[in-house]
Amino acid sequence: MADSTEVPIRESETPTISITVDFYGGLDTLFGKGQHKLAIPAADKSGSPSTIGFLVTHLCETKMNDPRTDLFVLDGHIRPGILVLINEADWELEGEEAYEIQSGDNVVFVSTLHGG
Repeated sequence: MADSTEVPIRESETPTISITVDFYGGLDTLFGKGQHKLAIPAADKSGSPSTIGFLVTHLCETKMNDPRTDLFVLDGHIRPGILVLINEADWELEGEEAYEIQSGDNVVFVSTLHGG
């Protein structure tokens, strides 16, 4: 009789997307360093592909070292005065928060606000 040892099937881990996120203009102080190489979930909690909107929430929940989230996000959206670049292009050309993140993307957040 053949050995019928079954190997338990493990649920696959959540698929991820590898991206790079950079913070400049003082935003680096909120996130601890200027550049982060991240593996984010490929889909949000509803199963939709991860977008910049999802990334912003994810960054606030997992990477922000400062409780002053209002310096980055206001009313659930990127605060006015923060320039967002996706692969060196203004995010307005890519669909802003609706842009679906692709593996290898580079997302840059630059604060254009200066105190003084």
